[in-house]
Amino acid sequence: MNDEHAHSVAIGGFIIGALLIALVTVLFVLGSGLGRDRDRVVMVFDGSIKGLSIGAPVALRGVEIGQVTNINLILDSDQFNLIMLVEAEISHDSIQYPGDSADNMMDLMIDRGLRAQLNLQSLLTGLLYVQLDFHPDTPVHLSRIDSEYTQIPTIPTGLEKFTRQIESLDIAQIATDLQDIAAGINQVVNQEAFRELPTELGNTLSSIQDLTGELHGTVAATRPRLDGLLREAETLVGSAGTELPRLSGILEQNLTTLAAAAGAFEQTMQEIDGLVSSDSATTYQLNKALRELALAGRSLQLLAKTLEEQPESLLRGKSGDRP
Repeated sequence: MNDEHAHSVAIGGFIIGALLIALVTVLFVLGSGLGRDRDRVVMVFDGSIKGLSIGAPVALRGVEIGQVTNINLILDSDQFNLIMLVEAEISHDSIQYPGDSADNMMDLMIDRGLRAQLNLQSLLTGLLYVQLDFHPDTPVHLSRIDSEYTQIPTIPTGLEKFTRQIESLDIAQIATDLQDIAAGINQVVNQEAFRELPTELGNTLSSIQDLTGELHGTVAATRPRLDGLLREAETLVGSAGTELPRLSGILEQNLTTLAAAAGAFEQTMQEIDGLVSSDSATTYQLNKALRELALAGRSLQLLAKTLEEQPESLLRGKSGDRP
């Protein structure tokens, strides 16, 4: 009877142990992500990844969607430099995709600007994590690696850019330039002219103060005259405002009179033009009178010449007229 009881207890313990093992296995599988729908991705970083370890979070805009599963160091034979290859798993349970399928969704997000970069988890620990976000304005740089997983393009962080700029600076040349600047400043400071500069500045300030006092006195002396000029100007402006309408009326009357005189003058000129026209009767009579005057003039000239040569002809007549 005791043997049967012991046998039953052993069987019960075996069953309970098997159940516990099965439960632990299920919990392990669920906890490790096995059995879930996941995407494996790979990222290539060309800088230091110190602080990034396997199991580090992968976050999309701050929301954890996966973790780092593997880190490898690869020698790039084309450019002969080292690159850091980081593999990660992305859980589909953390992202709600439109529609019923997540096929090719990662490729679509990469086309829309999905990029990966390293960020600090904590300043105290220095641990890193992979931050995913959309940067559509950045170019796509993909490394030629032998991997079956989708490659997410990477971009440097602001700290990495700053570090690279610092590393590209010629520190030795900058130090030399600073030494030259310091030497130049020291040389200027030790010159006698620089030492006398405070005294000269003091004299200049005193001169400025004296000039300011003179300006105040001049302004105070000329202010009454300026006030008088302003009052006279105001009076002149007021008088002009009163006289301008009257002067405008007189000017308008004169312009009217001048216009009438111009019309009369134009009419007179037209009449004169009619009188002196080549085909007018007045011109014909004038021309006839002028011809007769010319004939009379020639007759008088001939008479004067005859009297000059033969004065006696006035009493006797011309010699040609004798019998």
